[in-house]
Amino acid sequence: MARPIWFVNLVKKYFPSRFSLARLTKVPVVGRMIDYGLFEGDDIIYLPKDDVIQINEPITGPEEAVLPSQLLDYFIGEANYHWVMNFCICRDASRCQSYPIDLGCLFLGEAVLDINPALGRLVTREEALAHVRRCREAGLVHLIGRNKLDSVWLGAHPGYKLLTICNCCPCCCLWKMLPHVDPSIGRKINKMPSVTVAVTEECVGCGLCAEGVCFVDAIAMDGELAVIGAACRGCGRCTEICPVDAIELSLDEDLFMRESIERLSPLVDIT
Repeated sequence: MARPIWFVNLVKKYFPSRFSLARLTKVPVVGRMIDYGLFEGDDIIYLPKDDVIQINEPITGPEEAVLPSQLLDYFIGEANYHWVMNFCICRDASRCQSYPIDLGCLFLGEAVLDINPALGRLVTREEALAHVRRCREAGLVHLIGRNKLDSVWLGAHPGYKLLTICNCCPCCCLWKMLPHVDPSIGRKINKMPSVTVAVTEECVGCGLCAEGVCFVDAIAMDGELAVIGAACRGCGRCTEICPVDAIELSLDEDLFMRESIERLSPLVDIT
């Protein structure tokens, strides 16, 4: 059943408290209850930005490369229902000043029919593709996967018929809480298969990449060099901001698309 607007406003009001919720996941019993209620069955993938990747396959021209955003195109093409939110609840709740609040999530699958019509609208495949393109052009980073939390706050059921495509900014993203959650939950939000991010010897130690750029605080300065930790989800924002191109993001074109589809398809029925 669709959530009433008062419930959505309550979620927005308490959104800034998500870090406290994240820390509670490390409390025995309480953490397991939170995991079961909000994150059970989740698997979410960060997509690297198309313009920062290096393809580990020989190609004759850029038009032949398979790009991360084409994973979204695949699932949008497969889905029978497409729902665009009128706003991003994360940016709206945080009163974001840097990225458009009106570029909200895209949800796929039959469960979108349960979403309150005051929150968004059904769109065509073409409109859905145009929406994610506008999000990329605005500098937002895509996440895609099964996210039980969305099913809960939207009242969209069953959860296995709702696929989330989130369009995130680094300042307001829900998953900025990842450094604070129990690892059992944190492992449900991952980098795309075959993605590698590495700092090269060209690093000059300017520190720009370690200043609020990473969603999950996975990059830091070690003396005069940047170091990327295991928490990296491969979004590529550090690669984009580096003034000397000292951070490289690469993926295996032959693997990432197939493995991503095989990983997500069994989790959500969107056809």
